[in-house]
Amino acid sequence: MLKWFYYVFLGFIAIIAVLLIISVLPITGNIKFMTVQSGSMSPAIKMGSVVMVKPIDDYKIGDVITFGQLTKTKSPTTHRIYDIKVVDNTPVYVTKGDANNASDQREISKREIIGKTLISVPYAGFAVDAARKPIGFMLIIIIPAGLIIFDEARKIYEEVKKRKKKKENK
Repeated sequence: MLKWFYYVFLGFIAIIAVLLIISVLPITGNIKFMTVQSGSMSPAIKMGSVVMVKPIDDYKIGDVITFGQLTKTKSPTTHRIYDIKVVDNTPVYVTKGDANNASDQREISKREIIGKTLISVPYAGFAVDAARKPIGFMLIIIIPAGLIIFDEARKIYEEVKKRKKKKENK
């Protein structure tokens, strides 16, 4: 039972570490991983989900896109394209969160779009965001290291015990 928990926990930590790394590093193909900060796209995309977004050439009504600035104080928004208008021969996108009653007031230009949502992993963003904080990052290092040290100490103890018993039987 303990071994099963150990491997599941280490697997979970590895997944969080990979998501944390790929959300920070630039990946070829302009693929980005972002955390959804609100419930405006529920039930399709739940708050705390990690979404994989990639820029494409042609956005259509019904596409779920992520747009806006990514700064320390602002997070991008992930909403569905509700309507497309053409202003000065340039498409302008009207977006709406699935859980919202009305469309967004601000229209989005193509240059503001980070990309189309390709994949959504529910609730993984909570773990990734926690890992980005100092205490969460420490836990990702300390808990697995502690488990590994405990497991190795247990193996050494059992081996010493086995050798002692072997000596006593001679």
